[in-house]
Amino acid sequence: MIEFEHLTKEYNGIKAVDDLCLTIPDGEVFGLLGPNGAGKSTTILMLIGLIEPTEGRCLIDGVEVAKNPIEVKHRIGYMPEDVGFYATLTAEQNLDFFARLYGMKKAERKEKIKELLDLVGLSGVEKKVGGYSKGMRQRLGIAKALINDPAVMILDEPTANLDPQGVADYRRIIKEMAEQGKTVLVSSHILSEVSRVCTSVGIL
Repeated sequence: MIEFEHLTKEYNGIKAVDDLCLTIPDGEVFGLLGPNGAGKSTTILMLIGLIEPTEGRCLIDGVEVAKNPIEVKHRIGYMPEDVGFYATLTAEQNLDFFARLYGMKKAERKEKIKELLDLVGLSGVEKKVGGYSKGMRQRLGIAKALINDPAVMILDEPTANLDPQGVADYRRIIKEMAEQGKTVLVSSHILSEVSRVCTSVGIL
């Protein structure tokens, strides 16, 4: 579950997010829509603990993000619009690095990475990530966001660089996550795509 309680963020006296109150229950796929500058990215950055609110608070499964950022990071998966990876490593090596950050054992990492690469259509791709297309990097970004089996997924423009097959795979993955009771927040400019995958929508 995601909760925003009177969430506000000011920069030099200008409110980027103004008194946002919202609850997104378990199993919900929520679409966050709005034009550039509406505050979507600022809201997400507060939700993942990278910036602190000026007022109010946000919670993941009842845990306040600003007060417990490390605990919250174990509960969420996040895919930014521009996904960053180590260019000189393969997809498997990149995912292994991130899995180790979560303290996963070697056997567990190996099994999970194989499962995720199969899921996003990158199984058997041996070349280093520096040679990936934008769409391939986006697929790997989805796998990275799922590496810790999060209860909450936060996706920023997840279909921006995907080809039609990648979009179809993404829709399938999101549907499966919702069926498992996970909470998904999708930030996007693409109204048609949000309408296809989201069970509810909010506009900033």
